[in-house]
Amino acid sequence: MKKLYGIVAAAMMLSSCSGAEQNEKVSRSVFAMDTYMTLMAYGDNAGEALDAAVVRIQELEAKWSVTDSGSEIYKADRSPGQPIAVSAETAELVAFGIDMNNKTGGALDISIYPVLKEWGFTTGSYKVPTDERIAELLENVGASRVTVSGSEITVPEGMMIDLGSVAKGAAADKVCEQLREAGVASALLDLGGNVQAVGSKPDGSKWKIGIRDPHGEGTVGTLSIENKAVVTSGGYERFFTENGNTYHHIMDPSTGRPAESGLLSVTVVGESGRYCDALSTSLFVMGAEKAEEFWRNENKGFDYIIITEDAGLLITKGISDDFITSSGRGDLKVTVVE
Repeated sequence: MKKLYGIVAAAMMLSSCSGAEQNEKVSRSVFAMDTYMTLMAYGDNAGEALDAAVVRIQELEAKWSVTDSGSEIYKADRSPGQPIAVSAETAELVAFGIDMNNKTGGALDISIYPVLKEWGFTTGSYKVPTDERIAELLENVGASRVTVSGSEITVPEGMMIDLGSVAKGAAADKVCEQLREAGVASALLDLGGNVQAVGSKPDGSKWKIGIRDPHGEGTVGTLSIENKAVVTSGGYERFFTENGNTYHHIMDPSTGRPAESGLLSVTVVGESGRYCDALSTSLFVMGAEKAEEFWRNENKGFDYIIITEDAGLLITKGISDDFITSSGRGDLKVTVVE
């Protein structure tokens, strides 16, 4: 799963609590979707709500895992060309993945899993595949060929799908909705780097989220948010070196190779966790110029922070006033995209 070690560092810079029960922090941790997750909430029923949230995450993982033999995705991947009945939320998320494939011009592709596996990014047995092997695998990559009809999905023979590019974002959306329904007005979730906020901090101020520095340790800056999702994809998350060359895990579906877009990381900020999750990968594959074009075509319906290989930091106007560059990072060439 992408963002395995938490690319967006949730700084959670909280002011001192008053000690009143409604302002006492409650937290839960769980290992799910191949990553460590931390859930934090405030309020009289925060503990009960977070317990239910953990159960919800585990339920979703059981449906969406690409390796669990009991999951709906696992079964669909091994029923070549045959419609498989799945839950409504699985069918809906697969349909979303197909839609994002179309919307991003193929930059996001939920059927890229066999290519990732061949490179070893899903197993840890890293290798550089031959050109012939990549070409062979690419013949079975193309999310538009996957179909959803009601509560049935059909994965063509030779293809496999993986919802890793959208699953954590979707899970965060569902957990946030569940917390709000339980009366929680202040919460912060870190699902392995997919950060999502319910409301603001108990004192009414915004949450402060550290954006990791892809050049090394620490952060490039701090972003203030409320009721938002913040998701980052970076080539430094998972990579290996062979014969002096470094290969990262963010694949360009058009080449079957690590994307060469001139970017080090992409952080997407918006209302929907799954949308931000999908776009953090897509924009990385696209590169800065096409990412800006996509942002404009989407009527600026999200914001982003892009860090380029030449120490550029591109930030959209909508969040520029809420971002503070870390001290000592005067080398960054900050550009506000308007």
